[in-house]
Formats: sequence, C-alpha cells, structure tokens
Amino acid sequence: MQLRGWLGDTWAPSPAVRAAQSATMLIVANTTTTFDIKGIREELSNIIYNISPEDTPFMSNAGRESVENTLYEWQRDVLAAAVSTNAQIQGDDITAFDAVTATVRMGNRTQISRKAILVADTVEAVSKAGRKAELAYQITKRSAEIKRDMETCFLANVGAVAGGTATAPKTGTMGATIGSIDGSNVSMGAAGANPSDPLLFTVARTDGTTRAFTESLLKTVLAAVWKNGGSPDTIMVDSIQKAVVSGFAGIATKTYSQTEARPAAIIGAADVYVGEFGTYSVVPNRFQRARDAWVLDFEYLAVVFLRPFQVKDLAKTGDAEKKLLVVEAGLKCYTDFAHGLVADLV
Repeated sequence: MQLRGWLGDTWAPSPAVRAAQSATMLIVANTTTTFDIKGIREELSNIIYNISPEDTPFMSNAGRESVENTLYEWQRDVLAAAVSTNAQIQGDDITAFDAVTATVRMGNRTQISRKAILVADTVEAVSKAGRKAELAYQITKRSAEIKRDMETCFLANVGAVAGGTATAPKTGTMGATIGSIDGSNVSMGAAGANPSDPLLFTVARTDGTTRAFTESLLKTVLAAVWKNGGSPDTIMVDSIQKAVVSGFAGIATKTYSQTEARPAAIIGAADVYVGEFGTYSVVPNRFQRARDAWVLDFEYLAVVFLRPFQVKDLAKTGDAEKKLLVVEAGLKCYTDFAHGLVADLV
C-alpha cells in the first residue's frame, strides 16, 4: 500500500491512508466534550443585520415645504399660444385690449401616517444584544417604515379624500395628478383614462390594458412634455422596467461626458438616457407600481408637511412605555405639464 504521496512542497498521506485513519478514529473514554457540559456562554453578535431597503428616491429628490392647513392650495398659470400673425401697423391706436386669463387654483390634502410603539419596562432593564435601548431602536425602525409607506403612497394611484369624523383624509397621489389637465403627457393602454379632476386630484386614473414598454412610447411622452414647456430630468421605473430601459438605443453609450477636471463617470446599466430633448437619469424605485414609468422634473414636485415626524408620549397605564410616531404630509405637484407618464406597462 502506498503510504505517502507528494502534495505540493510537503509529504501527505495518500487518500487510502486517510480513509483508513477516518474509519478508526476514537477518543479516550470519559473525555469531556462540549456535548457533555452545561454553562457554555452563548455567542450572539452585537450587530443586528437588516437589509430591508430604506432608500426613497422620490421623496429624497422632491422639495420640502411646510403648510398650515389640511387643504393646501397653489396657483398655476400658462402663457397664451404663440402665433405668427402678431404684426401691427405703424401709429396704430389701441382700441381693444387683450383678455386677461385668470390663474388656476389647485389644491391637495394632507394624510396622517403613524406607528404605535409599546415596549415593556422589563425589556429596557435587561441586557440586550445589538442595541442598548429597545425603545430608541423601535422608533428608528418604525420611522424608516413610515418613509417607505409615504414613498409607496405618493407614487400610487389614489384620489384625494377630504376625510371626516369616520373617514381618514388622503393625499392625491401621482396617479391622480399626471394627465389631469389635458392628458397629452400620458401614454396609456386601451381602456385607460386619465384622472378627471385637475384642481383637487380627487379622481384616480383608470388603468388600461397592459402592453410592453418600448422606446417609442417613452419618446412620445418625452416629446409631449417638452412641447408643453417641461424640462424633466428623471425617468423613474421599477426593477422590471429598469431592465427594459437598459436595452433602449438611447442607453447605448455607457460613458458620460463631464466638464469637471476629473475622470468621466462610467454609467452602468441604464443610469443615463440620452433623448432628443435632453439627458435623463434613469432611477429605479422599489416602491412604485411596475406598470408605471414616470417622467419627472423634481423642481415642480414637493412633499409638504403640516406636522413633521414627531414622537408623542402616550399616557402610561401599566408597566410599559407607549409612544406614537406620527407625521402629517401630502404631495404637491405644481403643474402636471412638467411631468409625464408611460402607463399600463407589463
């Protein structure tokens, strides 16, 4: 039998010898092992691992405003259509005056979001792994959860609700906003319909028959927004449509020119789309509907706060701490002309 074989720079037992050794492994009787004793200290990492996504790109890019009423309003105006016939004779006397077009008054509602937290006093007294104070940890965790809820809400398809004593008020979302004025900035599937309330966004859009996302559909919406005067810079999609956009011709160049004296950025996947009317950042969003591809100009979007994030102490009625994490906020779209939507995607 071959007892030794050459292994790299050392001698080692052959496979046959190793097999024989393994078959005859024994320990001396009454050897104490970890399987026999009590009192082994636990090994628990002092880190809590949580990879649940917390990024909220819509809220992070939108502006911030404070309001002082549950119904907050603003005004929109447009210029008269351009004409080629504005030519006048010399010395002409003014006998007629151009009509004044009034501004359009628009509004939306705030919405209350909350998380209730209850932690027994004993929990705070014991030694814990990964956090010193359970209450503080829970407040931080629930704050991130509310932000995700708000992101999902703003990009949903829900009409505004004034609310009442038995009805929760709701903010009008992007689905109830874009296309509500004239619809030229929306591409939709068969049987789809734009929202019909351009002033208070109380009517959600009607979803149509789904269809494949194509570059032609995107270009149609980008052209319509540009024609309306908009200058959007962001295309926001979910993971499914992000992969589709990566195959568009406008993504062919992966190198993006920069004016600063530093290396050019290498754009991976579809981070930048170059179209006929500008350059757009393609931003994936985990919390939006897969059927929607938004074309956005964040200069004309804001999240308004009637009450910012705050932690309220609730009455202590037992051996536990009660807290209420609450925020009252809403969506403000200054004008839907600045944005666009490719809807009903599959």
